[in-house]
Amino acid sequence: MAKISSFQVPPGSCSVGVRVIDTTSAITVPLDMVTPVIKGHEILQCPSFAFLIEHPSGRKLLFDLGVRKDWENLPPVVVNHIKQDGWKLSVRQGVHEILDEHGVAAKDIEAIIWSHWHYDHTGDPSVFPASAALIVGPGFKETFLPGYPERAESPILQSDVAGREVRELDFKDAASTLQVGRFHAVDCFGDGSFFILDSPGHTLGHICALARVTVSPASFIFMGGDCCHHLGEMRPSAYLPLPDSIFPNPLEPETAMPCPGALFEHLLRDGDRARPFYGQMRPGMILCDPDVADETIEKAQEADGTGSVMVVIAHDSHMLGKIDFFPKYANDFLAQGWVEETRWAFLEDFKDAIPSGSETLQQHVKL
Repeated sequence: MAKISSFQVPPGSCSVGVRVIDTTSAITVPLDMVTPVIKGHEILQCPSFAFLIEHPSGRKLLFDLGVRKDWENLPPVVVNHIKQDGWKLSVRQGVHEILDEHGVAAKDIEAIIWSHWHYDHTGDPSVFPASAALIVGPGFKETFLPGYPERAESPILQSDVAGREVRELDFKDAASTLQVGRFHAVDCFGDGSFFILDSPGHTLGHICALARVTVSPASFIFMGGDCCHHLGEMRPSAYLPLPDSIFPNPLEPETAMPCPGALFEHLLRDGDRARPFYGQMRPGMILCDPDVADETIEKAQEADGTGSVMVVIAHDSHMLGKIDFFPKYANDFLAQGWVEETRWAFLEDFKDAIPSGSETLQQHVKL
């Protein structure tokens, strides 16, 4: 039986417009940051999503920027890492170009929020006017600034921050007065419409965000950044256990027949239908704290289990073709049924791990 989520959001009578941006980034990386290895899913081929947040007052924010087009001009510590590990990248457009094509001017962006400092989220802030502040998580300034080349080992370019206000969030003060679920939070506009959430673990200073996109009934979009890289790290959960019958069918999306959850039982850890397929993140990543990352995922699971929150992590390829992307708005996701449409779509990635001669597969074929 599913556990009832106790995820609570402070009240608010105002909502923001949210548009999910496919940044045209295509990234191919080894899926070696999580355990266990699942047959056929050793490589992660993924997009990188950003978000445009629009307040009724006209104020506009960006959450993440994807990969910059000239990524080979990133600091050497980053470029060498990409090339040595054999990662493959391609980018067709910068976020500022995508916005401009649809009438959103770079000069109208009040601030850029970086979920964290990894290159597939930081983009190229230098193409935005210096009037756009850069909002970052705790510990960022001391660890990375003034940036490369003055700070030779920094993964951040000096040009990213030159002449720009870098606003580092302090959740210690906010923690005593404001929480969203179990996240320490900052109310960005002061009216309960958009919260920035303290969510470290993947990196130092990692932050997520929660946008109220409808007021009655209240519904929210959770901008997950890299709180996880694949939804197999978040699902199943105590709030969303692996169902007996899965629809839409992740293995045959065009069929009207559901997929038996039993097909995936052998991939469950300890056979637990309320525990994510993937376990703790490996500790080899720069500044990664696996235990803290697990805590962040557990907090995000509470939001994910409410039914009124659409969780969008930065690299979820299974959102493509299932939700509306920029220039369209995502505010009506509840009415569109996108949560149900996308919830178990990631299971398609495990199709090669299902034994072709298994009894459950034979039963599935007979359905």
